[in-house]
Amino acid sequence: MNETKFKNIRFNPDVTPFHDLAKQMARAFGYTADLEVDKQLAQLLRLRVAQKNECAYCVILHAKTSREVGINEAKTDNISSWWNSELFTEKEKLALAYCDVLTEGTHKNFQQYHHDMTKFFSEKEIAEIAAIVINMNVWTRLKLAQGQIPYLE
Repeated sequence: MNETKFKNIRFNPDVTPFHDLAKQMARAFGYTADLEVDKQLAQLLRLRVAQKNECAYCVILHAKTSREVGINEAKTDNISSWWNSELFTEKEKLALAYCDVLTEGTHKNFQQYHHDMTKFFSEKEIAEIAAIVINMNVWTRLKLAQGQIPYLE
């Protein structure tokens, strides 16, 4: 069976210290981090950012990780239209909506999304969710810039 591999087609990310900074953020807020936010919800957010930003590397990595942490395959497969689904809880939908507006970064009423989050999440959890989303936005853009693309071997 063919195995998915990845290669850089533009530049080696290790030529600047930025890659090391991104790795530090990943240790703090990536999929191996120890956070108060529910592990499955955090993983759904990572996958959503990867999908929204069309990062092939990140979509493949985080879809695989989603399945490994026990997220229902239908949720993983339906992340691109989460708002049009009954697979996700109200809490998950609020977090995914927050994720979308933070990723887009242009919504005129971000405060309302933050306010809605307070219905289900503590201040620390909201801060962690913001950091998860921001961290993933850094990684998706880094992988896009370096040209990290999948191929079968």
